[in-house]
Amino acid sequence: MIPRRVRHFATVVSLLLLLALPLLAQQVPPADLDAYVARTIKTFEVPGMAVAIVKDGKVVLSKGYGVRKLGESTPVDENTLFGIGSNTKAFTAAALATLVDEGKISWDDPVYERLKGFEMYDPYVSKEMRIRDLLCHRSGLGLGEGDLMFWPHTSFTRDEVVYRLRFLKPATSFRTRFAYNNLMFLTAGQVVAAVSGKSWDDYLREKIFLPLEMKNTNTSNSASKEGEDWASPHSKVEGKLQLIPFENLDNAGPAGSINSSVADMSKWVLLQLNRGKIPGTDIRIFSDKSSQEMWAQQSVMGVMEVSDELKDLKPHFSGYGLGWFLRDYKGRKLVSHSGGVAGFVTRVMLVPEENLGIVILTNAEEEGAYESVLFHILDAYLGGATHDYITAFKAREDKEQKEADEKMSKAVQARAAESKPSLPLEKYVGDYSDPWYGKVTIRSEGGLFLNFERTSKGLADLQHWQYDTFKAHWRDRTVEDAFVTFTQKPDGSIDHFTMVAVSPLADFSFDYQDLYFTPVKAPEKK
Repeated sequence: MIPRRVRHFATVVSLLLLLALPLLAQQVPPADLDAYVARTIKTFEVPGMAVAIVKDGKVVLSKGYGVRKLGESTPVDENTLFGIGSNTKAFTAAALATLVDEGKISWDDPVYERLKGFEMYDPYVSKEMRIRDLLCHRSGLGLGEGDLMFWPHTSFTRDEVVYRLRFLKPATSFRTRFAYNNLMFLTAGQVVAAVSGKSWDDYLREKIFLPLEMKNTNTSNSASKEGEDWASPHSKVEGKLQLIPFENLDNAGPAGSINSSVADMSKWVLLQLNRGKIPGTDIRIFSDKSSQEMWAQQSVMGVMEVSDELKDLKPHFSGYGLGWFLRDYKGRKLVSHSGGVAGFVTRVMLVPEENLGIVILTNAEEEGAYESVLFHILDAYLGGATHDYITAFKAREDKEQKEADEKMSKAVQARAAESKPSLPLEKYVGDYSDPWYGKVTIRSEGGLFLNFERTSKGLADLQHWQYDTFKAHWRDRTVEDAFVTFTQKPDGSIDHFTMVAVSPLADFSFDYQDLYFTPVKAPEKK
């Protein structure tokens, strides 16, 4: 029999140990993480994933899972390179922060003063656009507007894309609404180049990659070579997961072209959590003041509805800083970004109050995969309720796919299949031009085909849909199909044609709806 005092002491010790368990759990990754990731990549059909966790100034996990390429056995490791997509945006913001700290610019400098020739559609916006406006998605342009100038890869240069901003009509008033846009970050990168006298790529390499010893990180996948430690991109094409080519994003660099590994990204996350100072050194990349500015809400975003299975993930607020999304979760502020390019989706998450950072890189276009792993890790560190996120996110994905399939099925059923074009097919043939994209052609070769000549993936067969609407069925099946609708003048000639994506799930960067093509008049003979 244990004496009462000893029993009391043992009870107190047990309670203290129980209270300490969550604290201890906060220092190490979830014990079941390997099994959880394995189940995730199987459920979502992701060939490979890499995960890093940093806590209290230390890397506590940096690990690869799965394979670099479907059908091969070479494993992903902590040094495997992935396209990080829009996680590049925080690097572009940090590059500008270094120039702010050096007194070469301020966040509120008018863009036209720092970037010669900068001009938007609205003269007022051209004069009032500030550098910070480039970094928080409030330009007035629509969601993804203008992305077709670099996606799929085109022959437009960065300078050409910035020049053509003046032809993009705004969707809303300046600074009134959040609308995610890549071209403003591309412009921000050109400001870096104009002020520093170096390309955005070289500036990042010198000011960020080299000091952080991010030795394998680069700004172009054109540097990839056979046999090097690169993950290959994968996508579901017509419902089947398959290997796809790397998408060259050099002309969109500052918005999304960086390639990195979890080993290198851990160093970036440690820098962020240490407010711009490299841990264990006296080297500062950007100031604490700039860090606070980048993490401060600049744009208000609406709080999206979530499914019942994921209701606990609904935030109380949602906003955007300078290159970072902001929200709350379990009473903590989250500073994060996701990234998506052809064949890759990625996530970087910072929890400053917990000195916690998470990086998840994948080589397939399955957001549910990285979100499942992310929240599993967050719950392990933050405590409180947790869920089977794999099942919940997969259910959401399946529901979205089912709803999209039903919508497309209804469109097929409602189609006037027996209708005919109102003009002979040869009347649709010709050159057409959009103010910001430029020229495309429609030709006849046993049927009509559409050619977006600025991209190698821009060839589509025009299949009659109904009346004067055709479906652009791209020969490269990684490109989203689009409806093409012709409108006539009173005399029966073609006035213009417009486009819209066929699938409700089409990536917003296929911004067909922003195009307005009119016939190009043949030059008059002298």
